[in-house]
Amino acid sequence: MEEHGPVRRRLRIERRNRMICVWQSVVFGVLVRFSSLKTLHTEMVELSSFLANPANDVESYRVALELSSSSDSNRSKILNNLAMCLQNRFKQRGIISDLDEAIELHRAALELSPPSHSNRSMFLNNLAMCLQNRFEQRGIMSDLDEAIELHRAALELSSPSHSNRSSFLNNLAVCLQHRFEQRGIISDLDEAIELHRAALELSPSDSNRSRFLNNLAMCLQNRFKQRGIMSDLDEAIELHRAALELSPSDSNRSRFLNNLAMCLQHRFEQRGIMSDLDEAIELYRAALELSSPSHSNRSIFLNNLATCLQNGFEQRGIMSDLDEAIELHRAALELSPPSHSNRSLFLNSLAGSLRGRFEQRGIMSDLDEAIELYRAALELSSPSHSNRFIFLSSLATCFQNRFKRRGIMSDLDEAIELHRAALELSPPSHSKRSLFLNNFATCLQNRFKQRGIMSDLDEAIELHRAALELSPPRGVHPDLDEAFSLYLGLSHLLHAASRTDLRAAKSWAVSAHIHNHSSALLAYKTALKFLDRRVALLSSSSHHFNVIREAVSSLATDAFLCSVRHGALTTAVELVEQGRAVFWTQLARFSTPLDELSVSGDNGPTLAAEFKRLSFRFRNAFDQSTEDKSPQIRQLTMEWDDVVSRIRMLHGFSRFLLPPLFPDLRKAAEDGPVIILNASQYGCDALIIHSTEDPVHVSLDTTQAELSEFSSEFQSLTEQFGSCDRQHKLVSILRKLWNDIVDPVIQALRESNIRPGSRIWWCPTAEFTLLPLHAAGPYEKHKDNLSHIYISSYTPTLATLIRARRQVSPDVSPQHFVAIGQANPDKGRELKCISPELAAVAKRLQPVVLSFTSLEDSDATVQGALDALNHNQWLHLACHGVPNRTQPFESSFAMRDGPLMIRDIIRSNWQNPEFAFLSACHTTVGDEKSPDESIHLAAAMQFSGFRSVIGSMWSVDDKVARRVVSAFYRNLIQVNGSGRLDCTHAAVALHKALRSLGNKIPLEQQIVFVHIGV
Repeated sequence: MEEHGPVRRRLRIERRNRMICVWQSVVFGVLVRFSSLKTLHTEMVELSSFLANPANDVESYRVALELSSSSDSNRSKILNNLAMCLQNRFKQRGIISDLDEAIELHRAALELSPPSHSNRSMFLNNLAMCLQNRFEQRGIMSDLDEAIELHRAALELSSPSHSNRSSFLNNLAVCLQHRFEQRGIISDLDEAIELHRAALELSPSDSNRSRFLNNLAMCLQNRFKQRGIMSDLDEAIELHRAALELSPSDSNRSRFLNNLAMCLQHRFEQRGIMSDLDEAIELYRAALELSSPSHSNRSIFLNNLATCLQNGFEQRGIMSDLDEAIELHRAALELSPPSHSNRSLFLNSLAGSLRGRFEQRGIMSDLDEAIELYRAALELSSPSHSNRFIFLSSLATCFQNRFKRRGIMSDLDEAIELHRAALELSPPSHSKRSLFLNNFATCLQNRFKQRGIMSDLDEAIELHRAALELSPPRGVHPDLDEAFSLYLGLSHLLHAASRTDLRAAKSWAVSAHIHNHSSALLAYKTALKFLDRRVALLSSSSHHFNVIREAVSSLATDAFLCSVRHGALTTAVELVEQGRAVFWTQLARFSTPLDELSVSGDNGPTLAAEFKRLSFRFRNAFDQSTEDKSPQIRQLTMEWDDVVSRIRMLHGFSRFLLPPLFPDLRKAAEDGPVIILNASQYGCDALIIHSTEDPVHVSLDTTQAELSEFSSEFQSLTEQFGSCDRQHKLVSILRKLWNDIVDPVIQALRESNIRPGSRIWWCPTAEFTLLPLHAAGPYEKHKDNLSHIYISSYTPTLATLIRARRQVSPDVSPQHFVAIGQANPDKGRELKCISPELAAVAKRLQPVVLSFTSLEDSDATVQGALDALNHNQWLHLACHGVPNRTQPFESSFAMRDGPLMIRDIIRSNWQNPEFAFLSACHTTVGDEKSPDESIHLAAAMQFSGFRSVIGSMWSVDDKVARRVVSAFYRNLIQVNGSGRLDCTHAAVALHKALRSLGNKIPLEQQIVFVHIGV
């Protein structure tokens, strides 16, 4: 056995030598050595298979090196080739010892080549490249410095016409770029740019051009970061795109994808164009898909995608984006050893994501981990590292946040010192310098509040001034004229849609309102414009409702009051309409009628079809898992924006999907006046909208605080209904409602010659949405209550009412009715009067409608109800209504097998629904934190297409409900006179039904049902 080992080894060596000889024979054309072409073919096939494996390449050259003597004229070439093979294997497998050996071999090759050697410039370049690669792995600056000197020497040895000169220029430029990133010497970067341009000029069409384009783009990108010159960034993007076009399947494609994505991400940060951010995310994902788990750049790709997702979270508020970013940052960190040149960057990035999650969820462990990671990043970065000031600023912000939570003064002191250090290191033209100034100033301001040291306050004011000069301010500056002149710049931003932009505009509006500044109305218009743009970037998912709720707050109602105070009544209508029911407005965009577009010119039909396709996909995306769907949603958003932009270019469609103007909004009053009741922190007002006359302003003698207390009192009372001693309290509240709010409006209606018996629509905001306006009255003998004067309906917004009037079924002949009743739901007490109620409905309607379907008990399931509504336009639903004031999309109707929730209703796509009677409790009760969004069951039915809806404001007595329902349908059939059902008569039928029952039912049950819609 011992003899066989050396024999086998000698045979393997002989076979390798023979293969190498075959290869050399092919190169030099010495074919006579082979007995036949068949033998040559067989040997070449074996050789190709052998050389396809990098390990075999290395072994082959090792054998060649063993066989060459120290005086062999080809030894330097063999050393160089073996080194190159090891370098290539390192790039594939990431084994650092391969790189170390390659460097030693390149040094040996260089020692064997005298200054006049024809290959010396190439050997210099190759050694420099290896040292550069090792620097990227271990971050040893001496490797990088030596690489630069070697590249310079290689360049000096190459004539202007040298075939490799462009490569030598490029390689030196790349090293200078790396050194700039470590030491921040701007002259290194400038020189790198000039070298890259020279390399490009020498390679108009060669195979390296895509790589050279990419490298010049990277340098311009870095210079943009230092000097903030947008032309550098724009040029970088164009160069990256050119590089990608030249490398459809190139091994460098993943790197080029990543680099273009980085540039688009930077441009988004400057200009706020969401399509840049969305494209960047898709490019990062593509880069990751092309990189193997051991790819040397994989950690960079992971980190960059994570950073981009974090930016996306900051714009859209989707928590799954932030969670995914954190996981990607952790993965990037795991792939970077302690000596990796980018480790400090990865530590900083993960820390930033954790800090962002802390700000959303308030979990202190996220903040504590972020602080430790920032410290680690700082320890790894040299004092001259180009990103050191960013690490300092980020760590300072964490200490600032921890001080706010725990109140430890040492955290605040450390934050101030870190902010000061960051500011000293940040370039004057850095794109985020204004943010650093602002954060530093805020810290000093906080310390002044704690210790009262005036120098802290003085310094904070100077820092705020400096920040204001660089960007729109976020708070009130002591010098009001200076502050508001800077705020005015916000109104000229073209692409604003970020949370920061909206926050700044809202701050402007509040400040201008408080100080009665002339720019207040413009500030509100700007803020609402930003709100519309921001919401347009969100999908129709309920996951975004919290983002909308935060963005809206009291913006619309405050804007209304400001407009009224300025005498701009039509503007008041436009602004309050623009900032309310924002979620439903966004959802309604996906159901926009396209009849006119479909017959508009040559492109109209195509655009209408594309818009319809995207709308369908958006509706289907409602409430899907954001972890799975975020990339698809982003792609959909980009396509949506493109189609909408092209539609707006068509004649007559310039305002397609833009907030409606007053001439369109006044159409809501075509069948009767609409009364907007507005509650703002600055005052309460009513505005009566007529179809042909100017709006009429009615001042209300109450405040929002008083209204809030009043509505809370009423809500408490509704929980006690059924008790006899509550009737007196209810009457007292309805009288107060009449005296303070409704009667002044009725007087104005009479002055406008609105005849008794006419229909009116209430459009309440804020706390007004919680009050039974329709039931107000003096409740005294010989005095009329509101219900004796006018017939009341409600509408969440003017646009909702206008849409309902337009949604007339093209085929008015068939009337299909379904009555659904669930007396024994999955959860909840039994309702004993459901079956008699459905029998009463059937008795009234079966002779009238084309078809009548009844679903009860085991048939009244969630899917059964949804399926029935696909085939019926008229609905009567009798069951338990279950409101959810904190998670409004989970408000539901109780079916046999579980809840039929608002989100189920929204996902549906019913054809031409007409009318729904919701004989259930609390169907108009919505989100307690944002009543202006009207997220309740009745609104969900209306926004899903039902033109006319009857719902309830509190608990319904099912015995009483049966009597009201029977009287309602009797009147609905009679009021028309044609024997057909007409949903536009529902309000009148309900009014007559309740009047006919009168004192036969308790007062709270007389007024529990309300009509919404046409």
